[in-house]
Amino acid sequence: MAEYNLILPSMGESIVEATIIRWLKKEGDYIKEEDLLVEISTDKVDSEITSPVNGILKKKLFSTNEVAKVGSPIAILEIEDKEIYLENRTRFYSPFIRTIAKKEGISLYELESIEGTGKKGRINKNDIIKYIRNKKENKIVNKNDTILSSTCCLINNNQQSNENKNETIVEMDRIRKITSSHMVYSKKISAHVTSFVEADVTNIVKWRDKMKDIFKKNTGEKLTLMSIFVECVVKAIKDYPMINISVNGTNIIKKKNIHIGLATALPNGNLIVPVIKNADSYSLGGLIKIINNLIKRAKSNQLKPEETKGGTYTISNIGSFGNLFGTPIIHQPQVAIMGIGLIQKKLSVIEKPEGDFIGIRHKIYLSHSYDHRVIDGVLGGGFVKKVALYLEEYKCYTKII
Repeated sequence: MAEYNLILPSMGESIVEATIIRWLKKEGDYIKEEDLLVEISTDKVDSEITSPVNGILKKKLFSTNEVAKVGSPIAILEIEDKEIYLENRTRFYSPFIRTIAKKEGISLYELESIEGTGKKGRINKNDIIKYIRNKKENKIVNKNDTILSSTCCLINNNQQSNENKNETIVEMDRIRKITSSHMVYSKKISAHVTSFVEADVTNIVKWRDKMKDIFKKNTGEKLTLMSIFVECVVKAIKDYPMINISVNGTNIIKKKNIHIGLATALPNGNLIVPVIKNADSYSLGGLIKIINNLIKRAKSNQLKPEETKGGTYTISNIGSFGNLFGTPIIHQPQVAIMGIGLIQKKLSVIEKPEGDFIGIRHKIYLSHSYDHRVIDGVLGGGFVKKVALYLEEYKCYTKII
């Protein structure tokens, strides 16, 4: 066994320290790689730190509400010798190799198994690219895992003789593992309740159809309805500021800034949430530009780490998948999230002073999931109703930039 110092990682150039908000594990607990270990807070973001190794939490070096410096150890883990990280290994790894390994989810123990063709057996670019390619094609047999691999193959062969041989086992990638952990944790910690409201967005849809080509020609930007949804959500948050909070034990933390996260599906099926910082400071034209930019860079894996942190409220466009409505899971440590459903044409009763009549209208369902520990139906339901009202009464001006 050996000791491993868990370091408080860098979270941006201007962040030099963080406050320990809550430990998610107790001393003596066994920790798996990527397990959520501790919640921290800085003057800019609230985030969580996961364990980079398997081991036992031997000692916490900081207590709740204490401040730790970036780069300093915050806990000691007891780990197996094979889990010892690069600083305890004899082979040197360049920053380039470490970056690729981290991106591809290659553990440091796994790195040790790769044959290096560089000077003194070092791994070069061609070595790791070849390893990643072979790994994806299931051609890898690690020198450290020969016995284990043989045993697993034997077990798998025996199982396949009794089970469906057409089944394929696919290991979750790193992002899916993290997402899975976050979703389970959120359902465990938050008492989820979901309210639904239908909104008439006919005027907005007709305005966009009229303006989209002109807007594209004049600005080069795609005129999206998401910018209007964000603007209406921001207005509703100002009316209901207790939606813009987080929870720490029995304390409620009110957020002055309004940072809107946009749940974005990636080409590989994973999910990422870029954040519009200070969303209330933008005009509609400004929101269109920043939303298009964030989503474009999110889908091409070009977001900076700080652009996915610090959100205070999240919007998920489930309508983009053809879904009418859903029950989205809260993005911790936030307390609410809104699902935007598919816009549909419907026969509707239209009320006028001279009487009611039937007409074709564009309707949409809004799904609002909120944490019932701190948000009751009056607030959670009232908020989503307010968003719907802002959408229905939205003033669509020709000049939007």
